[in-house]
Amino acid sequence: MNRTSSVFARQGSMKSNTTRKKFPASPAEWEAVIAAAPGKDRPLTAKEKAAMADAVVVKTGGYAAVRAALAQKRKRGQRGPQQAPTKQLVSVRYSPEVLQYFKSTGAGWQTRMNDALIDWVNKKSMR
Repeated sequence: MNRTSSVFARQGSMKSNTTRKKFPASPAEWEAVIAAAPGKDRPLTAKEKAAMADAVVVKTGGYAAVRAALAQKRKRGQRGPQQAPTKQLVSVRYSPEVLQYFKSTGAGWQTRMNDALIDWVNKKSMR
């Protein structure tokens, strides 16, 4: 047996026991867990509401209804049916100095470049 395989053989399981949640051991601990859970007596906290923001709620229909609801739900980055793009995709070449200036302003430089062009158009159209 080579050196590395003996290290892994001694290590055993790769999972840490400290990351596992422990189940309540006594009925009193179970009651405390149930009392702390949201329900009629306690509303959801802001953190709990945020965690459930993307939830899909289906009251009837079982597994098939859940699958259908998930299929209808928009994916991340997907536009809703009512929203149309407000900008047009074009290919433009800028001088290196212009690109260096806007890129040096940090994240969102494309939006700032667009705003600068809109300001220029507005000034030209007022004449």
